[in-house]
Amino acid sequence: DDQIERERASQHLPGGCCALAAIYLMGKFYVANAGDSRAIIIRNGEIIPMSREFTPETERQRLQFLAFLRPELLGKEFTHLEFPRRIQPKELGKKMLYRDQNMNGWAYKKIQEDDLKFPLIYGEGKKARVMATIGVTRGLGDHDLKVFSSNIHIKPFLSCFPEVRVYDLTQYEHCPDDVLVLGTDGLWDVTNDKEVAGVVMEVLTSYEPNDPCRYTMVAQELVVRSRGVLKERGWRLANDKLGSGDDISVFVIPLGGPGNYT
Repeated sequence: DDQIERERASQHLPGGCCALAAIYLMGKFYVANAGDSRAIIIRNGEIIPMSREFTPETERQRLQFLAFLRPELLGKEFTHLEFPRRIQPKELGKKMLYRDQNMNGWAYKKIQEDDLKFPLIYGEGKKARVMATIGVTRGLGDHDLKVFSSNIHIKPFLSCFPEVRVYDLTQYEHCPDDVLVLGTDGLWDVTNDKEVAGVVMEVLTSYEPNDPCRYTMVAQELVVRSRGVLKERGWRLANDKLGSGDDISVFVIPLGGPGNYT
């Protein structure tokens, strides 16, 4: 992240990205995730999550706590409190559900002038945004990112530190059909873990266990199915729902070699 900050000045490279990395070291897989990509292990048909997404919703309390400690980061435009919906001026003095950085549930408070400010986190699901600007809360770069038409920087709320999960390969017997799948959000936006596992098993069984291209073909099939087919109403999946409009990058990594196959 520091290197990206240096290069943005010397090479004029603004912007940022998420990061998902898998490192094999001394019999263990270390999977590090900063962003909204995802990694899963499929072992004997079982799905083992190896990451979780970092979004305004999943990191709400961290973001609110930082805003509570440093309210100057919010300018005079935002409030760190969360409400079920945007507060209207006519609701001043009325009671409304809210939650702050210490709360998992909701409580009531009397609406005050400060509560009319735009919420730090606005929207739900994939539409949730930090300061109505960015929908992912960990990653690299974005040092120059600001709220539209303002001088309020988003970077203080973005973390470049990944969450790391460890998987010990020596604890299990793995066959060639056991794999680690790494995918960007373009895959997971339209395909869930179970569906990915189904595609993995479907494609792998159509190739010999010692055919090295079988894993590349799985990755290709996951990309193709998530993008869909171009029709009159845009890219459509097999169920006629909209295909992914985002970047789709997929790696499929075998956990066991042909020698382990039974």
